[in-house]
Amino acid sequence: MKKLLGIGFWEFIARIILRNRIAIIVGILVATGMLIKQFKHIRFTQTEANLIPADDKVNVDYDKFLHQFGEEGNLIVIATKDKKLFTPKVYGEWRDLMNTIKSSKEVSLVVSVDNLQKLTKNDSLEKFELKPLVDDSKIQDEKYLKQIQKEIFTTLPFYEGLLFNKKTGAIRSAIYLDKKIVNTKARKEYVLNNLIPALNKFKKTTGIELHTSGMPYIRTLNAKTIIDEIGLFIGAALLITSLIFFYFFRSFRATMASLIVVIIGVVWSFGIIGALGYEITVLTALVPTLVIVIGIPNCIFFINKYHQEYHKHSNKAKALQRVITKTGTATLMTNITTAVGFATFIITNNVLLREFGVVTTINILAIYLLSLLIIPVFFSYIPPPIQRHLGHLERESLTSFLRWIVNTVKHNRIGVYITAVCLLVFGIIGIYKIKVSGSILEDMPKKTVFFDDIRFFEREFDGVLPLEIMIDTKRKNGAMKLSNLRKMEELEHTISDIPELSKPLSLVNIAKSFNQAYYNGNPDFFTLPTSQEEIFLLPYIKNSLKNNKDNQLKSYITTDGRVARMTTFIRDENGERMEAIEAHIRNKVNKLFPSPIYEVIITGKASVFQKGTNYLLDNLLSSLLFAFFLTGALVAIMFRSFKMVLVSIIPNLLPLLMTAGLMGFLGIPLKPSTLLVFGIAFGMSVDDTLRFLAQYRLELSRNDWKIKKSVFATFDDAGISMFYTSIILFFGFSVFMLSSFGGTVALGGLVALTLFFGMLSNLVLLPSLVLTLNKTLANQQDLPEPTIDILELTDEEIDALEKNNK
Repeated sequence: MKKLLGIGFWEFIARIILRNRIAIIVGILVATGMLIKQFKHIRFTQTEANLIPADDKVNVDYDKFLHQFGEEGNLIVIATKDKKLFTPKVYGEWRDLMNTIKSSKEVSLVVSVDNLQKLTKNDSLEKFELKPLVDDSKIQDEKYLKQIQKEIFTTLPFYEGLLFNKKTGAIRSAIYLDKKIVNTKARKEYVLNNLIPALNKFKKTTGIELHTSGMPYIRTLNAKTIIDEIGLFIGAALLITSLIFFYFFRSFRATMASLIVVIIGVVWSFGIIGALGYEITVLTALVPTLVIVIGIPNCIFFINKYHQEYHKHSNKAKALQRVITKTGTATLMTNITTAVGFATFIITNNVLLREFGVVTTINILAIYLLSLLIIPVFFSYIPPPIQRHLGHLERESLTSFLRWIVNTVKHNRIGVYITAVCLLVFGIIGIYKIKVSGSILEDMPKKTVFFDDIRFFEREFDGVLPLEIMIDTKRKNGAMKLSNLRKMEELEHTISDIPELSKPLSLVNIAKSFNQAYYNGNPDFFTLPTSQEEIFLLPYIKNSLKNNKDNQLKSYITTDGRVARMTTFIRDENGERMEAIEAHIRNKVNKLFPSPIYEVIITGKASVFQKGTNYLLDNLLSSLLFAFFLTGALVAIMFRSFKMVLVSIIPNLLPLLMTAGLMGFLGIPLKPSTLLVFGIAFGMSVDDTLRFLAQYRLELSRNDWKIKKSVFATFDDAGISMFYTSIILFFGFSVFMLSSFGGTVALGGLVALTLFFGMLSNLVLLPSLVLTLNKTLANQQDLPEPTIDILELTDEEIDALEKNNK
């Protein structure tokens, strides 16, 4: 490997780049054009992230439920607490709104106060019939409407918790979308282009506040927010990083070069996503911004080295050649380690993370290639830097900061270690305070109207996230047996006693409504029938359902009568109670429906997401360990020393523990977004470690294997670039804190904070460890055998080599 990346290899690369500049420019333009053509394949996700492998039992159970009853997340709810609803004008507008919604081909059913059906008994035909609750010819009479309002709240217990809240007077409508379009682009187009304009028209006409929610609505607006924020992130990242870049270098030329690199990189990132056929998700939406944040430090390293070389000898051609030959190995390794940090997501069994890992890995290597090619070519065509452009190399504020670090490493290493141990203890204590959140809504934009509406429905109707229970009696018509209905009713009582859950909907409610109808609508008889009452009811029920394709039972029982469904909705406070709630329900289920006589599945989007968070936690811990192993392996190959492996891991482990500790003390939970922090931050932070160690290794050979001299020579050469790149990364990731998504804000803030800790750790703790663990002269047996490397030669020897090559 060393021979491959030695003098011959990088001289060869430098020669190709500087002698084929036109061909390189044309090649980049052609590649960019080809990737732009892939934009047509870019698609935006229409579903929530499923964090569990398809063959896992959790997903198998969920798929079994979907096979039996279809998509569960097809309900949109619209509600109001305004008492003016039951006045002639407003009620008429409400009815028109519901008719407009019902007329859309994307809607399969609308249940609302204006079209409520009342179950009545027809003794002559011995059947139950559904008749309209409201007589449209009387809706101009306000007294009649008030009578209807009273009747809904007092005589229709079936709809309590579904369409109204008796305590607060809240009324809502239930809109069931066609299950075939719930996970397609048609759902998004209907919500944005039809539903929302209709709701806005109603609000404008009546002045009544409406609250809208439900999974199709939430998913649509959530996805729209993600799309809107892509442009915000890219624009903010370009602005902030370019301003900081210009502040450091005070050169429009250098800033322009870096912008060209990252803008082409952003175009490539979209093209690569399209070419791979991946969807834009909450994770892949971050990739273009990551390209900017990672690409700018590459540009800094190349341009800073160019300025350093030109400052030494004022020879532009020689400086451009040495940018490649002197930084080739170090920049390649740092980009590889960054890519490896993201590539660890590929080894997880999660499709979402795997796609994110693939896309980021490819783009990191692509932005490195663009930096390597464009920076030397760009500067070869423009005049050499003037003294103002080189002033940053001797800026007093920067050199004073580096001198402080050097003095600390020289004279106060004991203080450094004491501080590191204190921070370590702080981190470990904080880790024990961290909680795990499996909330779907935790990371959604909390400053939006639709999030306020979610909280409204949680207060008034106990949530919008469905929790499903599927009971397989394993016998035809077994779910219709009165004994099983009584067991289901007992299970419903258990569910109703759980504060976070809403009143369940199931076959039991329909059986109770049949019994109430048999007794002429008396709400006192909204109960399960007795064995004797069942004898009288059965003929009515059979006649009612005969040849009726739209019977009330189809949503709650399979056609063979074997499997029953029970739906409840859960308040999504933070997901912490999900496991305890499921365990409580499962204990009751095991008593009522023992296995193997029955099979009961507890599932639903809320449950699947919670289990996915725990699964993700296990996977990311494994991938982080894998990243540690790969980093250690690279250092072991570089130095052939176990001591140096420890030296490389400790400065990067400490910032991760510090961040984890802060999360515990600040109450920031572990969730999908914050779990990604550690893999991303480690992959980025370890760059500075390897850059420092690679330069240190070269300084050892230059300085007769003397540790101290080599360490401080490393500061002179790499210190400024490490500081610049760390600052850029800090502010670059801080851009994500502009997001309205709590998860993206946490991701950006925590990664930025971790990288800041990582910078200090790599500039202070890393050299301190190197000096302490190697008190004597470096043992050359711990290092690769010295070979001719352009980085180990003096300027005179390099000139001689170049002359010989010519």
